[in-house]
Amino acid sequence: MRVLIADDDATSRLVLKSMVSKLDHKCLVAEDGTQAWEMLSAEKFDVLLTDWLMPGIDGPELCRRVRADLSDHFTYIVLITGLADREQVLEGMTAGADDYLVKPVDPFAVQTRLVAAERVTSLHHQMVNFREQLERANIDLLERSLTDGLTGLGNRRRMEEDLARAHSRSVRARRSYGVALFDIDEFKPYNDHYGHLAGDEVLRQVAACFTREMRAGESVYRFGGEEFLLLLDDCDTNSAIAAAERISNAVSNLAIPHEARKAEPPRVTISGGVACWAQGSTSSVPEMLKLADEALFRAKAAGRNRVEASGLLERLQPTSDMSGV
Repeated sequence: MRVLIADDDATSRLVLKSMVSKLDHKCLVAEDGTQAWEMLSAEKFDVLLTDWLMPGIDGPELCRRVRADLSDHFTYIVLITGLADREQVLEGMTAGADDYLVKPVDPFAVQTRLVAAERVTSLHHQMVNFREQLERANIDLLERSLTDGLTGLGNRRRMEEDLARAHSRSVRARRSYGVALFDIDEFKPYNDHYGHLAGDEVLRQVAACFTREMRAGESVYRFGGEEFLLLLDDCDTNSAIAAAERISNAVSNLAIPHEARKAEPPRVTISGGVACWAQGSTSSVPEMLKLADEALFRAKAAGRNRVEASGLLERLQPTSDMSGV
């Protein structure tokens, strides 16, 4: 263990250091409470053996500071007093000490205190490790709860949380954002022809394509089934369409065969519907998704493998004579 001895008496420091060192512990010394506090603030010690009466910062005050300001690391504190006064001992324990010694210090008493200190500090280290493992496990569980298990994309829950934040931020900052809703063209015939395992693999490949093609300010989620949603920060309709077409073209360029589709091309493609929230719009997130879904329906009705946009939200912007309302 790392042990710090704080005592303003040179002889006491020397005697204590000799006792501690003989027990194979690494021992450092401080000449008073102020120096001890500086050392404790800069380094981590397992045990502090501190005299009660010292110039500057005395033993009880040193205990209080350690407990109040160094709570990220546990230090076992033993107060050393010249009087076996019960009230004084209780005062020291209340200040934060774990045990006490009475001068003149007996080597056996020091050894027993250090045995207890080693046991207690070991338990504290185990507790810290357990807490860190638990925190990592909780973070992992949270991440899993927000991630689609098949594609690795954000799931519907994460999408809803991010959409709500994007909408609130846009309203507050008076800026725009967009959503693009995609659907894999004729996915059911693909599943029927190639099997559901192949269908799952297509979903993974399309999701990976989205991830590769994403740019700064863009986030993608699995909306459900064979549908995906792209969230675009600070964009207008033209830039949202360009982003949606970029991803649509990338999926088409994967050239995944789809012999079961009725129309050309005989490969996996996606259709997209875009909606943009413009400054001054009163539309909610669900209304945004509804508009994007309607645009997606038009894209599929027009032959699939294309992107359509809703212009309704832009028409909801206030006119100049209403800008101050």
